[in-house]
Amino acid sequence: MAEAQLLVEDGNQKLFPCEVCGRCFATDVLERHGPICKKVFNKKRKPFNSLKQRLQGTDIPTVGKSPQPKVQPVRKSNWRQQREDFINTIRSAKQFTLAIKEGRPLPPPPPPTSNPDYIQCPYCMRRFNETAAQRHINFCKNQTSRPVFDPIQMAARLVSRAQCKAQASLKK
Repeated sequence: MAEAQLLVEDGNQKLFPCEVCGRCFATDVLERHGPICKKVFNKKRKPFNSLKQRLQGTDIPTVGKSPQPKVQPVRKSNWRQQREDFINTIRSAKQFTLAIKEGRPLPPPPPPTSNPDYIQCPYCMRRFNETAAQRHINFCKNQTSRPVFDPIQMAARLVSRAQCKAQASLKK
């Protein structure tokens, strides 16, 4: 057993391996190293955050944990509707090219289809997906509340003000 513990002889000191990590130490150092090594190997190390390290000492705020992605509700698939729209578009394009070749009047264009997943803006009546609709409706609401510059109306106001001033100066 003494031969198993005696691993390397460096000068006068005999080095013994640590039971936990296997590194070799002198007996007096091994007594101090043993409890520390056991404590370190029992803990799980948390991963090193290089971003936090780089931003330390700067004015850039660190971003906390990103929220867990919200579970998107499963939407009902409308592939049949999309397929029918696609087929109707192809058919109308064929009729259009045939009418051009034969010299007939052009057929009316197919009616526009609306995606049921889209949300309609109450201000401009355009349709958007959910995230774009949230942004757009706020924007459109602000745009419609602004006063519109109408040059004809502005000219009429200036003329009426000029007339009022002229009449006021005549009365004096």
